[in-house]
Amino acid sequence: MNDVANRVAVAASTPDVFGAQLETWRLRIEAALESRLPPATAVPARLHEAMRYSVLGGGKRIRPALLFATARTLGLTEDQVEAAACAIELVHVYSLVHDDLPAMDDDDLRRGRPTCHKAFDEATAILVGDALQPLAFQLLARDPALPPSPAIRLRLVDLLSEASGTFGMAGGQAIDLGVQGRQVDIAQIEDMHARKTGAIIRASVLMAAECVPGLDPKAHAALNDFATAIGLAFQIQDDLLDVLGDVSTLGKATGADRERDKPTHPAIIGIEASQERVHLLHGQALAALELFGERAAPLRALADWLLSRRY
Repeated sequence: MNDVANRVAVAASTPDVFGAQLETWRLRIEAALESRLPPATAVPARLHEAMRYSVLGGGKRIRPALLFATARTLGLTEDQVEAAACAIELVHVYSLVHDDLPAMDDDDLRRGRPTCHKAFDEATAILVGDALQPLAFQLLARDPALPPSPAIRLRLVDLLSEASGTFGMAGGQAIDLGVQGRQVDIAQIEDMHARKTGAIIRASVLMAAECVPGLDPKAHAALNDFATAIGLAFQIQDDLLDVLGDVSTLGKATGADRERDKPTHPAIIGIEASQERVHLLHGQALAALELFGERAAPLRALADWLLSRRY
């Protein structure tokens, strides 16, 4: 039994059943990403080393977990969606590498160690993002384990590109940079979060749904409602952790939003009201899953974990 299989077996035997499942998924995606990244020794070696440093440097792997949990809810196996889970994590990591750059958030620490541009250099960090993004779409186009239907492959590409573009993550980041130091209302903040964070989380859920040919439109709509609510709740929780968390637990600096004068839920409506908003969105997310009955247990457990996390 190899090292990854050993650790998966240990995780599966722990009393915390869902915690064990999360660890199993995390180990699975680590191994899947490692196998799909170029070897560090291949030319250009420095770029490939930096890609591996950034992608394999830890992290909760929440987006792949959401994709796997949705697949389980819909009767799919992890094998059938693993490449899509890798693709969405590659896009997420590329966004972190670029967000950490001095021209953006200028962060020195990510996942408990130096950010890519600190460990390597700024030019290499830019190229890491430039390389991870097309690799994600290459997986969706070529990976043999995904559904062979060209229509499904095209829909997966469309979902991830929309979630990454100006109406998704990139647009949200642009809005975020533009509103720092300005007074905005909660509706504007929630629109920004729906793009910057929520769009990729929504894509994580809906990409699994697209791998089920002929899925009932009501089921698709319910998953969309779940993902929309949980995506916003996740970002508010993240903003709360920036205020209430500590660097040793989070693996990144805290208080950064306040230092940059970023408009966030805690800054505008306060901590207690932000916590209440998270609770309300959590309820909406769970209500959206009622259609699936007990089949949605993995998604319910993941929603509970996401919104009670401390890191």
